Amino acid sequence: MNNWQEITRPEKPLTQVFPECALTDLSHFGLIRISGADSRAFLQGQLTNDINAVTPELAQFSSYCNPKGRMLGSFWIFQRDEDLYLQLPAELLESVLKRLRMFVLRSDARLHDASTELARFAISGDCAAELLPFAPGDDKACLTREQTTIIRLPGDRPRFELIGPPQILAQTWRRLLDTAEQTGPDFWSLMDIRAGMPTVFEDTLEAFVPQMANLQLIGGVSFTKGCYTGQEVVARMQYLGKLKRRMYHAHVDTAQAPARGAEVFSPSSESAQGAGKIVDVAASPQGGYELLAVVQISSAEADDLHLEGADGPRLRLLDLPYPLDAAEG
Repeated sequence: MNNWQEITRPEKPLTQVFPECALTDLSHFGLIRISGADSRAFLQGQLTNDINAVTPELAQFSSYCNPKGRMLGSFWIFQRDEDLYLQLPAELLESVLKRLRMFVLRSDARLHDASTELARFAISGDCAAELLPFAPGDDKACLTREQTTIIRLPGDRPRFELIGPPQILAQTWRRLLDTAEQTGPDFWSLMDIRAGMPTVFEDTLEAFVPQMANLQLIGGVSFTKGCYTGQEVVARMQYLGKLKRRMYHAHVDTAQAPARGAEVFSPSSESAQGAGKIVDVAASPQGGYELLAVVQISSAEADDLHLEGADGPRLRLLDLPYPLDAAEG
């Protein structure tokens, strides 16, 4: 156990309710640091979004695809000093880092696991902006002062991620813990689910093309930046194909948590691939579970979605914070 884990180790069981003011350690995410004169040019040829839009004042959501356009990872990307950072689930860090390094070749781009160099935690709720020493006003906006970077993340309530050296963030964590209730990774997943922000995990590797997971609706894909791995498939779906699957927010009334990657069944689906798959899931304060699922649009419109089989519990569709018919591109 490192020092940061010791600092954030709960002194009492984590709350299972939905606190008005929540403090969440984000150590279940890892960090890849990219440095060097060619770091932007290298990432521009690998990721779906335009890395040149990332500045010390603006973070970005993006993804990494295989040549068939299927996602190998999804990231928040931010800049500190001259370095770029990719934040992704810790369970995928080693495989993504290894794959990215394969394509560096002679580029001046150095990739490192920076997960222990910088601590990360989040505060969410109406309390957040008032409790922070400074707070960006717009979604994806960043500010860095006194070695602490704060990013405002999208969601149905204000939420901010703080990034910085563990010894500095420890002071802020302890101060905020006097007011906020500590929550765990499941709470943060619920925040992402309600924000309609997909996360790729081991159970959903290579399962989705970015548009299936709504990345074109949340600013996670650039269709003007030029070539990157999987770009031909992503562009063809955007301009020549008809999107048959997309991501929905749903609730399922079941006592046991559905697994990420679990099948979604629909009697109206005739696809050999099935009606869909679960992207992410978290316990709902109202009971049961909330989830994001990529499903056939026709099955969602028929409102006949079930978990794993015809006899499985029904999925009740909920609203997303953005329109599914928004202009794409």
